[in-house]
Amino acid sequence: MKAALAAASLAVLLLAGCGSEPAAERAETKPDAAVVEDAPQAADAAQPTPAIATAQTLTLEGYGGLMIGKPVPAGSPWVARGAQISDGCATITAPDWPGAYAIVEEGVVRRITVSDESKAKLVEGIGPGSTEAQVRAAFPSFVAEPHKYVDAPAKYLTQPGTDPRLLFEIDDKGMVSLVHVGMMPTLAYVEGCA
Repeated sequence: MKAALAAASLAVLLLAGCGSEPAAERAETKPDAAVVEDAPQAADAAQPTPAIATAQTLTLEGYGGLMIGKPVPAGSPWVARGAQISDGCATITAPDWPGAYAIVEEGVVRRITVSDESKAKLVEGIGPGSTEAQVRAAFPSFVAEPHKYVDAPAKYLTQPGTDPRLLFEIDDKGMVSLVHVGMMPTLAYVEGCA
């Protein structure tokens, strides 16, 4: 009897994992609201964005197969394209991840940036195109600094604390134009590798 019950339980578990599309595709097609509802809530505003494995989720750990503080994986589509500022720093992109780029220094990924050309969002649902008010509601402890090139109300909103952390660029219309995740001082670079 126990063997039959165990076999039936195993069959139910195996069938529950089956579907007509791979798990990664099912996760990618979930609405953002479902991703946010399923995500654990950040216990502290200084430590947002717990890692959730979906194709379009930007986390403190990384994005698009890249991990902050780790080398670019072998065989990755992420490579330097075009002229680079120096041998010690490279900006990399991947055709599979439009609207995103990363900065690699000393052989490791130091920053990942997503723009409105990307569909990436944090688990909180914040991403390029969100309003400053939405960012401040989700991350009230972030520190504001004037934008280097765009007039107010444009600004940077940076996560206080230790690395890795987030930095939002707010444009002159009060909207998020770029989201950066990474390590200081690279996180605060305003011109790629500079």
